[in-house]
Amino acid sequence: MDANNQTDEGQGGRRGRGERGSAARRAARGGSGPSPSMPFIMRRIGVYEVLDEEGLSLIEANADTIMEEIGIEFRDDAEALALWRAAGADVRGQRVHFPKGLCRQLLKTAPSVFTQHARNPARSVQIGGKATVFAPVYGPPFVRDLDGNRRYATIEDFRNFVKLSYMAPSMHHSGGTVCEPVDIAVNKRHFDMVYSHIKYSDKPFMGSVTAPERAADSVAMCKILFGDDFVENNTVLLNLINVNSPMVFDQTMLGAAKVYARHNQACVLSPFILSGAMSPVTVAGTLTQILAEVLAGAAFTQLIRPGAPVLFGTFAASISMQSGAPTFGTPEPSLVSYGAAQLARRMGLPFRTGGALCGSKVPDAQAAFESANTLNTTLLAGTNFVLHAAGWLEGGLVSSYEKFMIDQDQLGMLQKMAEGVDLSTGGQALEAIREVGPGAHYLGCAHTQANFQTAFYRSALSDNNSFEQWEIEGAKRIEDRANTMCRAWLEAYEAPPLDPAIDEALLAFIAKRKESMPDAFT
Repeated sequence: MDANNQTDEGQGGRRGRGERGSAARRAARGGSGPSPSMPFIMRRIGVYEVLDEEGLSLIEANADTIMEEIGIEFRDDAEALALWRAAGADVRGQRVHFPKGLCRQLLKTAPSVFTQHARNPARSVQIGGKATVFAPVYGPPFVRDLDGNRRYATIEDFRNFVKLSYMAPSMHHSGGTVCEPVDIAVNKRHFDMVYSHIKYSDKPFMGSVTAPERAADSVAMCKILFGDDFVENNTVLLNLINVNSPMVFDQTMLGAAKVYARHNQACVLSPFILSGAMSPVTVAGTLTQILAEVLAGAAFTQLIRPGAPVLFGTFAASISMQSGAPTFGTPEPSLVSYGAAQLARRMGLPFRTGGALCGSKVPDAQAAFESANTLNTTLLAGTNFVLHAAGWLEGGLVSSYEKFMIDQDQLGMLQKMAEGVDLSTGGQALEAIREVGPGAHYLGCAHTQANFQTAFYRSALSDNNSFEQWEIEGAKRIEDRANTMCRAWLEAYEAPPLDPAIDEALLAFIAKRKESMPDAFT
């Protein structure tokens, strides 16, 4: 039974309930957020580019050479190999060699901009163009909790991070595997994760990619939420499809990509690069390999369904050549991100990279400067979808509550930065300059009084008081203040409304599917 048939079977008991109108269904699942926020950023500042036309053309030519002469492996997937053979590629065993221009021709059907719909329409996001969308950390098996413990993550932690992402004004997306809930069987935890995104947030979210059948379950749950036709004709899921770099697509990722592309859901094609281990040590060599891998994977989605949305993604870090450990916030990955963003724009695809990446074990100064270096690059590169924007610690092994709170505060600053320079009459402030004149001050002038509440970004976590005031208030470090704020947020959390009939149908679907499979923890 293929993935599509599994999806159809999963929907079986639901269709008899009767079809609702699309407008009624969307109204029923909607809910207002707990705090004012923008659904996504529209950047009003330019992008920073590190490659000129000659450099971009050189990397593109080198990528074409890799694809034609060396090839990309599509492992253990006869359907994928047959599709490539039918498309005109030279398939030798499991390795596919691509005639120059084939993948770019296929990608002409991929949209440069699309909407990912949220169950609350006011939370839907634009992916592509000048839009930037922040999503939380993805994938860690451990958490660093509010009591200072480093431990395996649970489903309760997962729900907490979904709630925090929902409440954060600068977070536009609920993300995917915000932590790995190891207290639930591997083959069943995806149900609880997708349900948590639906139940505890009304922002857009990601589906499961750890097996094709889990991708099919994610689509089926979204069809309960949004309706069959809506899902087939609109994008409601983003999904992370990692390349097994160098130059390999494995059966798991190909299977998930096929499920999502067939149902018009977006695949984020992301080479996972630790330069020096999974790509060359040079920036140009790494960019060449990334481009070849993305071209092959993104074009494959168009073989499955022309017009299916796909993102040019990359996760780029370097390694310590002494220990082999990944390093973050260093110059070379920033150059890779800038260059990859340029290549994505030339291909006409939305771009994913970046986040609040660091190698530190606790939310300390190292975590701060490495994350700030990566986040600034992320914004200035013109990134459209930012995974790991908050909560990442210890090279991606840990989701940290305190780090999440610090990062989301920084994201608010980037959101302000993205607004650019206000050149309106009020922004020019000539009336204020006339009123004050030489030698006076602006504190009491009418313009300042009218704008002081919104003139500058105000961090909710930074302490700018005197030493004496800081000491009187307990001499708290920023991670202490983040801890207090996180506890307060979770205490104040209120779930967005969800239609009880949809909730009941989701729970019934999950119960039926779980009953059909034994627990598996590997």
